[in-house]
Amino acid sequence: MNATELTVESLTLTAGAHHLVRDVSLTARPGEVIGLVGPNGSGKSSLLRAVYRVLRPDTGQVRVDGADAWSLPVRRLARTLAAVVQESGADIDLTVREVVAMGRTPHKRLLDGDTEEDARLIDAALDAVDATGLSDRSFDRLSGGERQRVLIARALAQQPSLLVLDEPTNHLDIRHQLEVLGILRRLPATVLVALHDLNLAAYYCDRLYVLHDGELIVSGPPAEVLTPRLLAEVYGVAAEVVIHPRTGAPQVTFLPGKPTGVAMAAPDQSCT
Repeated sequence: MNATELTVESLTLTAGAHHLVRDVSLTARPGEVIGLVGPNGSGKSSLLRAVYRVLRPDTGQVRVDGADAWSLPVRRLARTLAAVVQESGADIDLTVREVVAMGRTPHKRLLDGDTEEDARLIDAALDAVDATGLSDRSFDRLSGGERQRVLIARALAQQPSLLVLDEPTNHLDIRHQLEVLGILRRLPATVLVALHDLNLAAYYCDRLYVLHDGELIVSGPPAEVLTPRLLAEVYGVAAEVVIHPRTGAPQVTFLPGKPTGVAMAAPDQSCT
């Protein structure tokens, strides 16, 4: 399966008189891992909801391989795009394996049962997130971290060429954070992921888009985006940023106290 190109063009989302996202453009080229970062309330989740068709844009478009995502048939889009959202669906009264098997639904007709290939893909997805041992457990009895891994496995079983994830490392311990992001890095798919941990974003993402108050501030490779000035402007924190000698990725160290002498820069809408 070929990876998908995602293009967000001048997207604006509102809730009443409040702008959730204002005139944001973004491109994820086939096979890239693109990170959305920014403080709470910056518009990351709202932007993702427009991509996976929960929030309809007021203006602008979401394009998947050039086609308007909001005009595509639901089944066709589901064969291309999988989403892992923050809401865990903890009241799902199914076993873990049954939840992961739901990822195969877009590839079936109404009354089709699971094939040997479906079973293989479900097993592989469970194994990828270290959840094989949870297979027969009830989903609603799992911890938050276990549920998150199972929902990621469901998305993997769907075999998407575009994967959209909203804070997928929430509730995961360090080992599983690294394993999950490593899986995303290796997938033959395009990935758009919102992350809070800037060091994880710097290591695993090809490019970052920084949102603040619903507007795009800057985008580019992590080493260009994650600067002390940017962190002061957007997050209001003092920080040092160095290139890690072993990973080659920017490493952010936050410092006590408030940054001084930094004014908010104008949003940069020239996304590449």
